[in-house]
Formats: sequence, C-alpha cells, structure tokens
Amino acid sequence: MSRVHDMGGRFGDGPVDGRPDLHVFHEDWHARALALTLAAGSLGKWNIDVSRHARECLSPQDYTAFGYYEKWLGGLAALLVDQGVLSREELAGTTPVQISDLAAKKLTADQVAGVLARGGPADRPSDIAALYDVGAAVRTRRIAENVAVNGGHTRLPTYAAGAQGRILRYHGTHVLPDSSAHRLGDAPEPLYAVVFPASALWQHPENPRDEVVLDLWQSYLVPA
Repeated sequence: MSRVHDMGGRFGDGPVDGRPDLHVFHEDWHARALALTLAAGSLGKWNIDVSRHARECLSPQDYTAFGYYEKWLGGLAALLVDQGVLSREELAGTTPVQISDLAAKKLTADQVAGVLARGGPADRPSDIAALYDVGAAVRTRRIAENVAVNGGHTRLPTYAAGAQGRILRYHGTHVLPDSSAHRLGDAPEPLYAVVFPASALWQHPENPRDEVVLDLWQSYLVPA
C-alpha cells in the first residue's frame, strides 16, 4: 500500500503550475525554512535520505494539510528532537534553550557558498557488478517497497512500479537510499537513468509518446 507522500503521477490533484515567472520562494519565510534545514543538516547528525524519510513520516493529516516548506520544517523538528539536538520543550519555547555541544559545528554565513558548492556526492565504490547495458529492456519491481524495512524509504515511485522501460544511461555506483535512510549503511549499487513511455505508466496519458526518465537503483529492476 502506498504512503500518503507517494503522490507522483496521481490523478485528481490538479495541474502543476509551471509558469517561468513564479518566484523561487512564494513567502519570505520559505527561504528561512530552506536555510534552517541546510544549516541543521551541516551538524552531521543525519543524511539527506534520513531527512527525506523524516518528512515521509509526518502524519497523513499533517502531510496533506502542510505546504511544501511546512513539510520541511515538520521533518526538521522531528529530526532535531529524535537526534537529541533539541528537547521538545526547547523547541516549543517552554524552557530556555541550552548551548549545544554541536555549537562548534554551526554553519556560519561565510561558509555557506563553499558548503553548497561542494555538495554531498553520493557515488561510492561497490563490488556489485552492473547487470544492464544502455538500451537494455528492464522492468521495475511490481510493488514499490523497501524490501529491507517494512514501510521504509524508497526512491521507486508507485506510479512506475511494474512498468517496462529501457536503460538510457549508467551513472556508476551510488548510495542506496533504502538502506541509508534507515542508517543501515551506504550499500552502494549500480544506478541507472531509465526511460519509460508515458503509455507504460498511465492508462490514458494525454501524450502517449511522451517519456519520463527516472534514476533507479539496480535492485529495483529485473530484465524485461
């Protein structure tokens, strides 16, 4: 059964507003939310996959009611408490905030550009051999699930489960989010760009010859 966050390709949620004149941030506090999330991530208490899963773990009521950056802040608040960076009382403002042992790791304004420029590469060496060549026909797992953790994080979207596509590009070996999100290790494996015709993903696509490209890990795929 899909989780509430797995909304990609779902019918009935309305069109995506793709106007080029839209501002990056619709509200001033959106930029602040992004800055707080990046600054807290630099403390080294979690990785990007853990943070994504934290947002996925919001209650269905909150997830459907929150806007985009409200989801970011909800996930961040949960991580700060779960990892002992802040107490619930400190976060709620009902008790004075104590100086954290992590204060020395704070991200200062002059460091931001350098940190963002370096990014966080996820390519890792792996003993797992690549099974598919460019152009090979593949099919995704029939059910988009984390096979190691029940209800866990995965980057295989439900709308692409069981669909046939072809390998467009091989990216090398990268951290497997299904493992990394649950602190089970990097578990690197081959990563591919896989292209799917719209007709393989949806029963009545508006433009059947359109294509969707997804980056998918080898364990998500089987030969077609």
